[in-house]
Amino acid sequence: MMIHPHRHSWLLTVFIIILFFLITWPIWQWLWGEWLGNDYYSHGLLIPFVAVFLAVRRWQLHTPRTAQPVLPTTTQERLFVWLRGLWLLISTIAYLCLLYYKAYYLAGFAMIGMIGGIVWVLGRQALLGLWLFPIGYLLLMVPIPLIERITYPLAIFAGLCGGGLVRLFGMDLTIVGNAVTLPNAELVIGAQCSGINSLMALTALMVLAAYLVEGPRWARLSLIIAAMPLAILGNILRIASLIFVARNYGADAAFTFYHDYSGFLFFVSILLLMIPMTRLLQIKTLRLDVI
Repeated sequence: MMIHPHRHSWLLTVFIIILFFLITWPIWQWLWGEWLGNDYYSHGLLIPFVAVFLAVRRWQLHTPRTAQPVLPTTTQERLFVWLRGLWLLISTIAYLCLLYYKAYYLAGFAMIGMIGGIVWVLGRQALLGLWLFPIGYLLLMVPIPLIERITYPLAIFAGLCGGGLVRLFGMDLTIVGNAVTLPNAELVIGAQCSGINSLMALTALMVLAAYLVEGPRWARLSLIIAAMPLAILGNILRIASLIFVARNYGADAAFTFYHDYSGFLFFVSILLLMIPMTRLLQIKTLRLDVI
């Protein structure tokens, strides 16, 4: 019985996908633990679903004609065949080595390189170009160790700025390091108040927004760059309001109900600033060719 070439290619694709998930399952387990246990990357759980949605929509809107396997006929095509195979081989070896040495952060990035290599091998340049952003967006789901190292300096900076802001309104306080002393309470600006949570989540949102909107390239790049100052500004205002609540209503009121919900409220407020910002940057419509 003869197997149809099209069916054979789909069977090969399914086999490679299953093999990929079997090989990378340890990293997916590690990522799952990081997403659920690391507050800085709790948004990472959504990124694979967003990437898959974007990839499916791109496929539905622009199915590449060159996705079917054909034999290379020119020297350039043969060169690309070797390059595709070499990329997949190098990324796979790098992933396995990093996994063996338990360098999970780097193995996560190597795994994304494997995804790009598989897409390049199975779908050629057309499919890789079509899915370049969804694959690249997966980079934002991998935790970076450096992030945890800057939480304390950011917390001190936000505490100094937030305390300085309330001083402008005549409030008496003393700031030493990350400790804020009020006449009726003493506050410690810890890692939870560094604003890293908002910074990481807002960066992921801004990158996605820059991809989805129609506008000048400089304007879309400005959206991404604006994530950091907006997140830092929002956190400074949040800490200033936290100090204000502690001074007027006591530390218990500041660090119970208000502390838990103010972060979300300020994050939403920052998102609302995107509306006038997009108008200022001459961004008016969505890219219908990607959603």
